[in-house]
Amino acid sequence: MKKIAICLLFIFAIVSGGYSQQVADTEFKPPIAKPAYKQNTGPIVLIDEAHFNFHTASGRYLPFAELLRRDGYVVKPSTSKFTKEALKDAKILVIANALAEQNNDKWSLPTPSAFTDEEILAACDWVKSGGALLLIADHMPFPGAAEKLANEFEIKFTNGFATNQKTQGVPDVFSLTDKTLVDHPILKGREKNENVDSVTSFTGSAFQLGKDAKPLMVFSENYVSLNPQVAWQFNETTERKEIKGWYQGATLKSGKGRVAVFGEAAMFSAQLGGPNKNPMGMNSPLAKQNAQFLLNVMHWLSGLLKNGN
Repeated sequence: MKKIAICLLFIFAIVSGGYSQQVADTEFKPPIAKPAYKQNTGPIVLIDEAHFNFHTASGRYLPFAELLRRDGYVVKPSTSKFTKEALKDAKILVIANALAEQNNDKWSLPTPSAFTDEEILAACDWVKSGGALLLIADHMPFPGAAEKLANEFEIKFTNGFATNQKTQGVPDVFSLTDKTLVDHPILKGREKNENVDSVTSFTGSAFQLGKDAKPLMVFSENYVSLNPQVAWQFNETTERKEIKGWYQGATLKSGKGRVAVFGEAAMFSAQLGGPNKNPMGMNSPLAKQNAQFLLNVMHWLSGLLKNGN
């Protein structure tokens, strides 16, 4: 445990340069061979910014928002609580690393829900009526903040850090070759040049699925969840949970709507960390297919990919 903790802290310092030094890579603009929609004519995508989100459309998820805009989506910040009125014009709602106010600058237990019961009801009703939700909850404390909402879709997060005991903090590569990436319409895209066979994530969380969900990214052996009292503070007494067979990506249907859930946020970002501006996310040399993967996820949520759940 001590060796894992030290290595995780070292990797965190090198790759991220500390959260305060993570900035969006505004130069990251991968080509889109065939945009899904003409410019500004696609579905409205709301990116949640009303719940102390670590990733926002104008902040660390700016490359995320810009990639979607270049694919034709109309991307807007969502700056109000979730209500029927607030969500009525949107096709897709993106929630990335939301937090309760008490955890905004204190990443320690307890980690209460980022959302009120009324907001959860409004969001779930909106999905069942045909909305599409992209729910992303990174490592602790974010899974705790998303837990009540996720539970409504039978998603059970563990509020910790999913890590490989052998590689200890190195980015996680999920692939079709080793069956950690599961066959799904999202991996096929709309045509052959949109096929994805490898996705990289950067230390997130793990979750379990309900019976009607379809897995995308599954943890292999050697993975555990380290569940500390305070984020990034590990020692010999830190709770650890075996997570072989748990998931970091999945989809499901709810009523007329669709839900995609991921336990890692940086994989859909493009960030520069620390004084050396180390790339992390879609701009990483290790994540060459992540941008296409994100577009395919959005196409599935939009209904452009019809098959599968």
